[in-house]
Amino acid sequence: MATLAPPVGPFALGTLSAPGGSPFPGLVAGDRVLDLSQVLAWEPSDVRAVLERWEEALPILHTLADEDALDWRPLDVLRVHAPVEPRQVFQSGANYRQHVIDLEVAHRAPDDPRTVEEARAEIAEVMDRRAAEDLPYVFTGLPSAITGPYDDVVLPAWARKPDWELELAAVIAKPAHRVPVEEALEYVAGYTIANDLTDRATVFRRDMPAIGTDWLRSKNAAGFTPLGPWIVPAGSIADPSDLRVSLKLNGDTMQDESTKDMIFGVARLVSYISQTARLLPGDLVLTGSPAGNGIHWGRLLRDGDVMEGSITGLGVQRTRCVEEKA
Repeated sequence: MATLAPPVGPFALGTLSAPGGSPFPGLVAGDRVLDLSQVLAWEPSDVRAVLERWEEALPILHTLADEDALDWRPLDVLRVHAPVEPRQVFQSGANYRQHVIDLEVAHRAPDDPRTVEEARAEIAEVMDRRAAEDLPYVFTGLPSAITGPYDDVVLPAWARKPDWELELAAVIAKPAHRVPVEEALEYVAGYTIANDLTDRATVFRRDMPAIGTDWLRSKNAAGFTPLGPWIVPAGSIADPSDLRVSLKLNGDTMQDESTKDMIFGVARLVSYISQTARLLPGDLVLTGSPAGNGIHWGRLLRDGDVMEGSITGLGVQRTRCVEEKA
């Protein structure tokens, strides 16, 4: 079993299993877990079924977390899976100011006459205008890319530049369609950690440049989105715009940034997505990755690498990279 970090607050949700057993929706309180399929009246088979009745479930979960006379299991003997199986995954790109500046500078044309300092200053002005005047950049991912927070990540043989992107993910509580920004956070059940891996070599289509980005190939390989370990209720997170996002590669810190650097916050993203799509309980809204990706460091993922990702109050995920065998 992986070393587990407790989430903030009185409890969190997770998907767990005993050795040889089937996954179950768990209430995680400290170092113990309660099987919610055994104690909730509607016998939810998974965490999404709990989220589908979130307003009813939340006060019950608070009560259960304080009940000692129940069939609690020790956390350290259970396997931790991805906390939820979403129907839809929405991913925000270019949403951290410093990250976008770093990428733009790194991808300057060879004949760009600007110095690095001049380029950074101009791009920073563009980012400020985006926050004030523009819309978020959002695309969709595949639920089949999701894997557990302690599972190995298989690097496909065709992925020549696999990179990490640790992100805060919002988990939707109830159907949301065309909700205003001022009400958007009311539709968020809680938060979790996502590592939105990307193969930088296949982001852009070289055969047809006019098409632009190829998110299917670059981001949606099986297991390219380690998720979890927990869903921490929104009420336990004082301010989602003031959390520390940190990723270590083989013990060395590569990403370490506050969500304050987001160009569009959680409420703006949820509201924007809902203007087009109908968000459903358990859906994920990934909020973008901060500066410090492998493309910035000139060091991409390879066989044997261990990534440890943490976000304030949400626990820690730890995944090992395994090269796909030809």
